[in-house]
Amino acid sequence: MRFSISLPQRDSDTFDAAGFKSYLARAEELGFEGGWTLEQTIGPAPLIAPLELLAYAAACTTRLRLGVAVLITSLHDPLQLAANVTAVDRLSHGRLDLGVAPGGGFRKFEAFGVDGATFISSFTEGLELMKAAWSDEPTVTYHGQFRDVDGLPIQPKPVQRPHPPIWFGANAPKAIARAVRLGDAFLGAGSSTTASFVEAVKSVRHELQKQGKDPASFTIGKRVYLMVDDDAGRARERVLAGLHRIYGEMPGIEAVPVSGTPQDVVRGVREVIDAGAEMVLLNPVGQHVAEDREQMERLAADVIPLLS
Repeated sequence: MRFSISLPQRDSDTFDAAGFKSYLARAEELGFEGGWTLEQTIGPAPLIAPLELLAYAAACTTRLRLGVAVLITSLHDPLQLAANVTAVDRLSHGRLDLGVAPGGGFRKFEAFGVDGATFISSFTEGLELMKAAWSDEPTVTYHGQFRDVDGLPIQPKPVQRPHPPIWFGANAPKAIARAVRLGDAFLGAGSSTTASFVEAVKSVRHELQKQGKDPASFTIGKRVYLMVDDDAGRARERVLAGLHRIYGEMPGIEAVPVSGTPQDVVRGVREVIDAGAEMVLLNPVGQHVAEDREQMERLAADVIPLLS
């Protein structure tokens, strides 16, 4: 089993540089495979932008893989996003994991100048253009429905070839089929329940077989929102408060977290592993870096040893 940890992104007062650097150093010491961010450009939580935070983290780490799950790439210009991804991959010497998704119909597409009627096709075309920008070709030519590019020189290229691993977030059957066709890995959303993840894994495996792709080369993972506390009731209160800080009053969000005593959390994470997760992204939802650090320590001492 592989375990990653979320990176604290909240910045409601002053960025805690010392605390963040210490958190990163300790995550490496504890042996976590990766440190992951999320994207919420519009939303109730004061979250630092994910790729920019990963660029900062790249300078503070040497081994930890650095991930974002997921970027709603339909809301980004693909060539500019490709350049930003390349920058983080180069600054980290090839340690970036890139999560992508087109987003859902509830997104504020109009705020980004995106047509909500064509965001899926725009997303697919944008990903194709980004892959072209990352290719070994010195210039990029691409003629699509939304973008017309002819002989543009694009340098530098990512360290990882042909590009950083692309993790897809998806739920609907068509979206999962697209994830298997275009991606390298699947990451179940933290905002989805374990029961939903069970069904998603079944769909991923079905599509891998249908499309003739090797399951061994396509990683399945899940983000798990959680909180460990010796008082199970207090753990539940803390995790729900954290989720509401991120998602507001999003319907169904209270059904997704794992919380309680270490034994409770082991049981909850074990269900995710048994459902098919090969990588689990453990995501405490503290108010600040110190609280997430305390949770990371407890996970490493009291939970992970019972799951390995």
